[in-house]
Amino acid sequence: MHENGNVLPPLKLSDHTIQAVLWQQNAAEYRALSYQAFNIAQLRLDQFLKEKDGKGKKAAIITDIDETVMDNTPSSVKNIEENQEFSEEEWAQWVHQEKATEVPGAAKFLNYAKAKGVEIFYVSNRVTSAEEATIQNMKTLGFPYADKAHLLFRGDQSSKKERFEQVNATHDVLLYLGDNLSDFSHRFEVPSTKKRNAAADDLESEFGNRFIVLPNPIYGDWETKGIFKGKYNWTAKEKDSLRRAQLKSYH
Repeated sequence: MHENGNVLPPLKLSDHTIQAVLWQQNAAEYRALSYQAFNIAQLRLDQFLKEKDGKGKKAAIITDIDETVMDNTPSSVKNIEENQEFSEEEWAQWVHQEKATEVPGAAKFLNYAKAKGVEIFYVSNRVTSAEEATIQNMKTLGFPYADKAHLLFRGDQSSKKERFEQVNATHDVLLYLGDNLSDFSHRFEVPSTKKRNAAADDLESEFGNRFIVLPNPIYGDWETKGIFKGKYNWTAKEKDSLRRAQLKSYH
C-alpha cells in the first residue's frame, strides 16, 4: 500500500496495545487508581457490614481475577514481541508459569475483608484446566480463599450470570470487583457500544457503591463487544479500520 508515494510499513497485530501496556506497567496514575478502587471498596464494605449487623446470609464479595486482582501485562508484552494477537496457547503458557503479580492494593483489601468475616469468591473466565496454577499463583501473592471451592471458572458459557446466582443463593454479596463491566451485570453482555454505554448510565449509582471498577486499557468487552460488535473473525486491517472509525475528532 502507498500513501503520498511512500510505502507504508506492514500492520503489526499488537502495536495498538503498546501505549496501554506501557501505562499499566509504568504509570503511577495506574497504581493510584488501583489503590483508590480498593480504598473505596473498604469504605463501602465497612458501611454495608454495619448495615447488615450480622443478619441474613453470610457476607461475601465477588471479584474477577485478571486485571482486577492479578496483573498479566507480561502476557500482552509477549504478544507485542511476537507480533501476534491474543491466543489461548500463549495465555495458557503464561498462566502456568504462575508469575502474575498483584494489582496494587488487592491482597491488602481481600485480607481485610476476610478478617471482617467476609468470604471471597473469584468468578473468572479462566478455564478449569488453569485452576491449580491459578491457586498456586494466588497463594504466592497472599490472597485469601485460594482454593477450588472459591474459584468459579468458565464452563461452556463465558457469561458470569449463573455463577453470580450460585453465590447469591448462599451468601449476601456486598461488593463486586472487576475491570470489565460484565464482571458486574449481564446487562453489559451485548455487542454494541451504544447499549453498553446506556447500561452504564442506567447503573450510574452502583459504581463506587456496590460495583468497584479497576482500570484496564489493554483489552475487554469495550473492544470485542463494542468496537468489534461481538465478531471475532475480522482481519488485522479490518480491526485497524474499525478502531480508527470510532475515534472522535472535531471540525
